[in-house]
Amino acid sequence: MQNSVTGVIRHNQDFLQVIKSYWQLTKPRIILLLLITTAGGMWIAAQGQVDPVLLIVTLISGAFAAGSANTINCLYDRDIDYVMERTRSRPLPSGRVSPRDALIFAITLAVTSFGLLVYFANLLSACLAMSGIFFYVVVYTHWLKRHSTLNIVIGGAAGAIPPLVGWAAVTGDLSWAAWVLFAIVFLWTPPHFWALAIMIREDYAKVGVPMLPVVNGNEPTSKQIFYYTLSLIPVSLLLVYPLHVMGAVYAAIALLLGGIFVQKAWKLMQAPSDLMEARSTFKYSILYMMLLCAGMGIDSLPATRQLVSTLIEHAQTIIGMVF
Repeated sequence: MQNSVTGVIRHNQDFLQVIKSYWQLTKPRIILLLLITTAGGMWIAAQGQVDPVLLIVTLISGAFAAGSANTINCLYDRDIDYVMERTRSRPLPSGRVSPRDALIFAITLAVTSFGLLVYFANLLSACLAMSGIFFYVVVYTHWLKRHSTLNIVIGGAAGAIPPLVGWAAVTGDLSWAAWVLFAIVFLWTPPHFWALAIMIREDYAKVGVPMLPVVNGNEPTSKQIFYYTLSLIPVSLLLVYPLHVMGAVYAAIALLLGGIFVQKAWKLMQAPSDLMEARSTFKYSILYMMLLCAGMGIDSLPATRQLVSTLIEHAQTIIGMVF
């Protein structure tokens, strides 16, 4: 079968190759990070005591929703994906999956995600998951990606919705803490993606996608990366004060991780055209989000809270004896 956009003839595949192609359409590496933030939201909302069934179903539903959005993104961008060397071998530009089949696959994933969340969680979480698909496909992919340097800034809201889904799945509502989680991911997205954009700037320039490094250059982009990274530290600490949903363990982890992130961004700002520095910043941004969410999970455990409380009591006793 011939791909109508690229003119590429679809390859004959065995069943395992077909499965692999559809798996690649969902961009599983991106999904993993989204699921980590979803789990972080659930863990905090449930104060470290998440219903295992609800956790599993919400993560599966989140994976389906993200997979649907990513598949539609691949479908929409198959023309520029064919031009860019980094993406030319993806299932759609290579002709291994037809546009019609990709669309059916995306719709199936979205409908399944919505149904699972409505049945096992609640309508709010299901609607939030669907809003993530809408925002990523319509606002980011269709409206912003090819037309504005704000594509990542505004479009980053789509990637910040998963923690809201996780929180809503547990509580049925959205508190201030949930919106702080949203803000953390929202502010994290530009430095994460702009570091990658510096690395593959020529590819984006080739297809006319106005990523910030392409339009404004590496130096202004690296400054923006630094400013956004710097803002992450105070925002991440809002969960400790004034919201009091996280404690001392999370605070220490957030400060340490944020400090390293700022250091990486500072080094990139000093050498904005150094692709190795950009790569280092990009890779650390992923580690930062993973470990920050892990810190949320550890801090929210009842055992951790008990341990911290005991240590504080002992410290107060010792101080009282000394003074």
